[in-house]
Amino acid sequence: MAEISASAVKNLREKTGAGMMECKKALVEAEGNEEKAVELLRKRGLAAAKKREGRTAAEGVVAALLTNSGATGVLVEVNCETDFVARGEDFQSLVDTIAREIASGNPASVDELRDQKISDGSGRSVGDLLTETIARIGENITVRRFDRFDKESPGLLGSYIHMGGKIGVLVEVSAGSEAVASSPAFAELVKDVSMHIAAAEPKFVHKNEVPEELLDKEREIARAQAMQDPKNANKPPQVIDKIVEGRLSKYYAEACLLEQPFIRDQAISINDLFSGKSKEHGCDINVRRFARYKMGEGLEKRADDFAREVEAALKE
Repeated sequence: MAEISASAVKNLREKTGAGMMECKKALVEAEGNEEKAVELLRKRGLAAAKKREGRTAAEGVVAALLTNSGATGVLVEVNCETDFVARGEDFQSLVDTIAREIASGNPASVDELRDQKISDGSGRSVGDLLTETIARIGENITVRRFDRFDKESPGLLGSYIHMGGKIGVLVEVSAGSEAVASSPAFAELVKDVSMHIAAAEPKFVHKNEVPEELLDKEREIARAQAMQDPKNANKPPQVIDKIVEGRLSKYYAEACLLEQPFIRDQAISINDLFSGKSKEHGCDINVRRFARYKMGEGLEKRADDFAREVEAALKE
């Protein structure tokens, strides 16, 4: 049996990120051959990662990336199992790499992203990188969703990340000229709108983006509420109709960005804000689109018995 030195174990650990005992065991099985030991660890990592793929990943971060040219913006949510891992350097580095790969490769879906080759020339795919990181960190990791915007000139892409990745926003604002779009005042406006979206949770930009079936449902709810109110018992149908439309206006003010009161000045709407800025700069200024993610939204959190998990791990 080949003698395994501490330095050989250390070198293998630095190269693979695996634990000291795993590295030593792999080197013993590979009779000191580092290349074979790396292969063994990769195979074991794949097996371990497959076991973890079914586990709930409801922690993580939302991250944004704007390319140096400002032409492309990315918003992505990557999930793991615990907040401890989400705050770690290894996970944060993975998320940054994934965002850059989305920006450079323009995948159409999460599945296409997983199959995409990483631009470092290694030949590995994003899926390979995820599997390797799962094996190294010991938690399931998933790319849940992403949005990628290519800027339409003239205009500006902006992003905002709140609470270290709990909420993220990507927004595109158009301007009537490049001179306006490149001004500090326009950049400040885009920043304000990004922060507003994070705080106010709009779902649409304009009223006309709201699906008709959703409006029908809101009308139905509003009518049922109006009819149940004793004050409306003897009111004619046309009055009830006005009450329903009034409540629909309230829904627009909650769901549509342009109808919402501006967080920095509740006396005006976002639409008023943009109308004022358009007059000030002498050109049309509009929000083209936005994406807003809240990390873990709709996902069920883990409620593991960690003592049992440790016991199960020891038996593997």
